[in-house]
Amino acid sequence: MAKQRMPKKKCCVDKPRCGRCPLRALAEGTLPPGYTVKKRRLVKLDGKVAKAA
Repeated sequence: MAKQRMPKKKCCVDKPRCGRCPLRALAEGTLPPGYTVKKRRLVKLDGKVAKAA
């Protein structure tokens, strides 16, 4: 099985949602552990902005 890529750092607001959209990952429950989405941006649970992996 292929490793899933990290969601984008910021939602691009496309319709339909792209495959790496953080909002889509949040809705599907596929966000990596320790991450959440606030104001359409991927953030760590401690409140810091996520860095590109």
